[in-house]
Amino acid sequence: MRWSSTPAAIACLLAGAILAAAAYAQDGPVLVHKTKYIMGTVYEIAAYGESAGQASKAIDEAFAKVLYLDSVMSNYKPESDLNRLNREGHFHAVSVPADLYRVIQESLQYSKMSEGEFDITVAPLVDLWKAALRGERTPTAEEEAKARACVGYEKIKLIPPDQVEFESPCMRIDLGSIGKGYAVDRAAEILRANGIRNALVDAGQSSIYALGAPPGKTAWEVHLRDPSGRVDPVVMLSESSVSTSEQTPPSLLGNATAGHIIDPARGEPLKTKYALSVVVKTGTASDALSTTLLLLGPERGKAIVRRLPGAAAIWVSSAGETETVSTGPEIHLRNESMVPDSAGSGFAKEADGRGRPTLQN
Repeated sequence: MRWSSTPAAIACLLAGAILAAAAYAQDGPVLVHKTKYIMGTVYEIAAYGESAGQASKAIDEAFAKVLYLDSVMSNYKPESDLNRLNREGHFHAVSVPADLYRVIQESLQYSKMSEGEFDITVAPLVDLWKAALRGERTPTAEEEAKARACVGYEKIKLIPPDQVEFESPCMRIDLGSIGKGYAVDRAAEILRANGIRNALVDAGQSSIYALGAPPGKTAWEVHLRDPSGRVDPVVMLSESSVSTSEQTPPSLLGNATAGHIIDPARGEPLKTKYALSVVVKTGTASDALSTTLLLLGPERGKAIVRRLPGAAAIWVSSAGETETVSTGPEIHLRNESMVPDSAGSGFAKEADGRGRPTLQN
């Protein structure tokens, strides 16, 4: 449902983090920051270690895991395990790596939770609409109907411990709506295994996971996506994740016929005025839920969040309208006075509105 994301930018976080680290003694925590282009986006890890060597080694191992996962889950690399499954899995059980089996298994949970709004089998529709996304022709009704017939998470058969079978002649999987979040979780596991307790893992600002907090702080401060540039929603993250989804705007596409998020129920690009951010305990969950809740919209999406412990979500429109729901985490509107009142009287002033992780003040 998503196959691309915007570049990450955590310069604000690093500037503040370096100042915080400088206040500590020379034998205090050392900050190491590295970036790597993987899965079509920029992954960034900022980690505090007992030494630069320890933190650097941990980050390198985390990136190695993400690189491995790219070789497993990529739908662009012909030799990936996902593409092998997409070629060979029709009415035939295929053995897959543990990570691929696990991410498919977890994906099905969100499909059931959303009654099919979240569906990794949407790949035939995604591919069908890519031409329109590039500004070429719009698919015909016949082409769309044919692609929709290939979609349906119920046709995925899992055979423990490691086999997957498609009960369809044309089904294919696209993990763009959950893969980055899953990779963020696995990177965080590697950091912990190497003794890192305080770090931020950022997958192109689409999915972020926070371990611990910077020195002297209780959490990592993350400014969420605000397409209006007026509301500035902020959340404090520690041992939790936030992911954001929004439809590609026509101004970037050069046309208004398509967007990169496909609604599997309707078989066409989603039409929405919102950007959606969701906070939960894991990157896998936040990534999957961000797409799900954007597809569902505030009214139906809130009902799902209310069933989840320790979750929060915010929908923000380009006009600064907001809808929020929480079962624990607080999402603060730094410029709350600028949210339109019931009469739509406007805003007091403008704020930055770009998503950016920073340190807690």
